[in-house]
Amino acid sequence: MTNHLLPLFVIIPLASAFVNSLLGKRIKGFSDIISSIATLFLAVISVYSVFLIKDSGMIVYKVGGWAPPIGISMVMDGLTSFMLVTVNVIAFFISIYSINYMEKYTEKWNFYCLFLLMIAGMNGVVISGDMFNLYVFLEIAAISSYALVAFGTEHEGLEASFKYAVMGTVASSFILLGIVFLYSFTSTLNMADMSMEIARKGASCIVLLASVLFLMGFGLKSALVPFHAWLPDAHPSAPAPISAMLSGVLIKSLGIYALIRIFFSVLGAEPKILSIMMVLGVLSMMVGVILAIGQWDLKRLLAYHSISQVGYIILGIGLGTPLGILGGLFHLLNHSVFKSLLFLNSGAVEYAVGTRDLEKMGGLREKMGVTANTSLIASMSIAGIPPFNGFWSKMIIIAACVEAGHFAFAFCAVIGSILTLASFMKVQRYAFFGELKSTLNQIKEAPFFMKLSMIVLAVICVAGGLLLLPDVSKVFLGPARDAVLAGSEYAKDVFAALR
Repeated sequence: MTNHLLPLFVIIPLASAFVNSLLGKRIKGFSDIISSIATLFLAVISVYSVFLIKDSGMIVYKVGGWAPPIGISMVMDGLTSFMLVTVNVIAFFISIYSINYMEKYTEKWNFYCLFLLMIAGMNGVVISGDMFNLYVFLEIAAISSYALVAFGTEHEGLEASFKYAVMGTVASSFILLGIVFLYSFTSTLNMADMSMEIARKGASCIVLLASVLFLMGFGLKSALVPFHAWLPDAHPSAPAPISAMLSGVLIKSLGIYALIRIFFSVLGAEPKILSIMMVLGVLSMMVGVILAIGQWDLKRLLAYHSISQVGYIILGIGLGTPLGILGGLFHLLNHSVFKSLLFLNSGAVEYAVGTRDLEKMGGLREKMGVTANTSLIASMSIAGIPPFNGFWSKMIIIAACVEAGHFAFAFCAVIGSILTLASFMKVQRYAFFGELKSTLNQIKEAPFFMKLSMIVLAVICVAGGLLLLPDVSKVFLGPARDAVLAGSEYAKDVFAALR
């Protein structure tokens, strides 16, 4: 019966989106209820899956009863359950936040349909056991996100959505070409079977070409420098809940997770590829934060910091060491929490003040205490100030760089954190501290559900370091790291689970 848990991660959001499309327009409040229940249930079963993996090991579901490599498979290991928790817990809090925030938009039910489809696509990418279905789910999530960026139908949003769609299509083309070349070489689409075929035949020019295509395709999806041009326009233009989803989990599941899964579990982590990942990580880390410092549009500033923080994750993963991978995965989780919170904070500010321009704000702490305090916590987290969650993951990545002898990379990571702190001190100074402007005397704090989501995410930022406790890490972060380090053993584990 445990195997039948896997398809629920796709069935629940797809079914909820379908029911919502039928009844959401007719019954007031139905969309809020169905989305909240669906995302809550997904969050609960994703947390349950962590303990399931601890007890049962890898789980493989055969779609239609056809065993791979002939049939389609869904696979869950430590890395899968880790990503499912990250995606679905964040999605639940964003769904709660949207109850109040999306009231200012018309056709709210349309928003929830696209939102649930995006969740279905992300979950599908994470649990997919074959390359083609990974691509199909990736496209479901991507197309939903293109529409959601333009949901406000303003000029800025439509232009950003068009640019995002063009760049996303280019990325998808690279990925599809990479899959085609690997299929021509291995005659299979199942990831485990493909991994075994590549190991048997040995690396070739086709595998190298596919690796380059995947690096470019998933690099675009995860907004690594120099593939980042779409992100600073797309994230600020979207409604705040979607900005939080895009930056918090979408670029992680469609970009970073897929990159890790394919390069470590299918192709094998070649030292040359890992070196390229480290260089791209450091480049993203520094370029993102330098571009962020000069921004006065609050959401655009946050978007550039997404590029910078993704750099930390890729640097940790690219080190290829147990400590580096642990730090990279932990920072992926932490970034999902504090960056989602920061975008929700920016949404609350825009909801109350009506602008994203930091120069037109000031003294908001007097009127928006909850937003100001949760924003301060998230700012300290992203800057890596102890004892917040971002400090622990950044410290592990820096320690891993030193351990591996990459002292220059460790130095860049420290400088990146100092510049991040400077950038967010500017946000705090101009948005929340100082004297309240006379034009802002009438503003009010965000509504209840918006405040609730921000408070809970802020609590996670404060308590996130507890995940490193030995007993907790052994259940959650440890299995995710071990799944990445297992490399090509992934294939043997899949076929062993089938027996």
